[in-house]
Amino acid sequence: MRLRPCLALLTTLLVNSAFASPAPAALAPLLGTIEERLAIADQVALSKWDSGKPVEDRQREREVIAGAVALAPAYKLSNEAVEQFFSAQIEANKLVQYAHLSDWHAQGKAPNDPRPDLVGQIRPQLDQLQKRLLQQLADFSPYRNDPQCPSWLAKANKTGTHAPLRKLAQIRATAELCSASR
Repeated sequence: MRLRPCLALLTTLLVNSAFASPAPAALAPLLGTIEERLAIADQVALSKWDSGKPVEDRQREREVIAGAVALAPAYKLSNEAVEQFFSAQIEANKLVQYAHLSDWHAQGKAPNDPRPDLVGQIRPQLDQLQKRLLQQLADFSPYRNDPQCPSWLAKANKTGTHAPLRKLAQIRATAELCSASR
């Protein structure tokens, strides 16, 4: 007799998971741009290594977030959602920077990669990505409250990049992307 309730529950779970909707098309470009932004963290870390400046730059973070929030109405996004999203992007970027700097200190040197200028080259790239991220966040916004949103993100983050640091940073960058209750 106990077997029937268990079978009913198992059947319900299997049926529900079999009919789970795929992630919306708007998710892939957003995640791709987030990854692109995270890749720039490598260059930022090199710049900070060379200059000796700290990873934490609260003034710059405030400027980036304020700039994004100022553009929020043009993309029909709430100031709160934009602030939360870009705070997560910055935190993820810093995570990559801290990890690289720690590795380079342990090795006694940084890679011999080209060093683009932080102010003249890297920040303009980040500013350009900011507008693309805003548009893609706006495109994805209708799906943020979907109960399947956390599942879509978990699957995308699992199948995305294979580098552990980049994967962790991607998870951090998308941690608040879904508004659905968990």
